[in-house]
Amino acid sequence: MTMSSTVSTSQGFLPQARHGSLESSNVLASNSLGQPELESNGSNEVELISVSWNQDYGCFAAGTSHGFRIYNCEPFKETFRRDLKSGGFKIVEMLFRCNILALVGADANSQYPPNKVLIWDDHQSRCIGEFSFRSEVRSVKLRRDRIVVVLEHKLYVYNFTDLKLLHQIETLANPRGLCCLSHDSNTFVLACPGLHRGQVRIEHFGLNVMKLINAHDSHIACLTLTMDGLLLATASTRGTLIRIFNTMDGTRLQEVRRGVDRAEIYGIALSRNVQWLAVSSDKGTVHIFSLRVRVAGEDSSSHPSPAQGPALLEQNSSSSLDGLISPSTSANPGSSLSFMRGVLPKYFSSEWSFAQFHLSEDTQYIAAFASQNAVIIVGMNGSFYRCSFDPVHGGHMLQQEYVRFLQTESRPG
Repeated sequence: MTMSSTVSTSQGFLPQARHGSLESSNVLASNSLGQPELESNGSNEVELISVSWNQDYGCFAAGTSHGFRIYNCEPFKETFRRDLKSGGFKIVEMLFRCNILALVGADANSQYPPNKVLIWDDHQSRCIGEFSFRSEVRSVKLRRDRIVVVLEHKLYVYNFTDLKLLHQIETLANPRGLCCLSHDSNTFVLACPGLHRGQVRIEHFGLNVMKLINAHDSHIACLTLTMDGLLLATASTRGTLIRIFNTMDGTRLQEVRRGVDRAEIYGIALSRNVQWLAVSSDKGTVHIFSLRVRVAGEDSSSHPSPAQGPALLEQNSSSSLDGLISPSTSANPGSSLSFMRGVLPKYFSSEWSFAQFHLSEDTQYIAAFASQNAVIIVGMNGSFYRCSFDPVHGGHMLQQEYVRFLQTESRPG
């Protein structure tokens, strides 16, 4: 399937890239660029269309039927909102905490339909770039030097400085818009569905290396990378198992079990120190798992440091798994019948969640890690939770904060 894109730019406002540009192709440039009509006073009748984290989970964006809003997580506060006269946004992608956002209109947005990506500079209050496609945009991912636009069967990778097209990647049907990026300045890793069911394609652009990982038997439902892109976590449409892989050689490092029954996975998040993993699903429970993934220079009795990155495996090494897996027993509880491994069904020997928080089953939630053994949870019903878990004993998490963020009166000044 061939998809072409049209790119419009407003010269002089795009951020400078940190690295040189690659050769670009198949991009049409235009100088004409319409601006969305923004108004300062929002309507009380606001429908929530989407929620998404920024790259370090310090903020989240809410796309609404009348525009978008940005919230800080710790402490919780609405930092700003922009209300649109002509409709709302189904995708609001932040770039850390800077003034640049990628916006994709909802179906009712008459000025920006779902097949256009708007690069918005909120400091300038103007559109600085626009991408138009022949089909609906499924997701947009940003790095400080790249823009990735995901369509159902294809990904486009653009240079942020001049919006030049650098790469095109074909995928299996990807209606969820699955794609994730590394965000360390010295690595550029991209993960997306491959061309076969259950397959993940890993692009190490800086190393010019591509790796295919057969992660699951079923279709991929969710995936995420560590900040440096060296570890990948995946879940399938069955929603029972979450697997951790080394992206350099595709080795499976750990497998944990959310449950036995099929579930729809809404989100996977890794803690910054790669010690914990959070999973949210349509079962109304956020599960926290303890990871046994080693990092470079880590003693088996110590915990990973946020400053350290996962150790690289030597390819074709018989002991490579030992380099990334801690020999100590996992903190995740297992079945008391695990000694009968190979006789009983596989789930009897699985690693189960370390800590849990229960929510309503009729709402979609995404979760991420905050500071001091805390988890933040945002729901499509306009709810925000901050919970804490015991890093030694686990169990049920304690609710520390609860906010109905669409109804909050704490508007930015």
